[in-house]
Amino acid sequence: MAVQVVDVAERGRFEALIDGEVAGYAEYLRGDSLVVYPHTEVDPAFEGQGVGGALARAALEDAKSRGLPVLATCPFIASWMRRHPEYLELAYQNRSTAAD
Repeated sequence: MAVQVVDVAERGRFEALIDGEVAGYAEYLRGDSLVVYPHTEVDPAFEGQGVGGALARAALEDAKSRGLPVLATCPFIASWMRRHPEYLELAYQNRSTAAD
């Protein structure tokens, strides 16, 4: 069973399709200098079949190709990034400093 991930820009999310059926999605808020991944959801019927991982990988590869840092407020995406250190370079780093 192959998972196909498509960017549905008008809905602000990546959708994972299995046999044409939406098996899950990863929402995003994409700006000119940052992309935020706030929520990922996998249909319970498709859990344990690699749908979440396929969504995370596609979302992060998209950010990488656009040169955008990632703010992963979604616990799943944040956890996935920690388990795949090759994507940690994308993690948003706050570069402002507070004045004392």
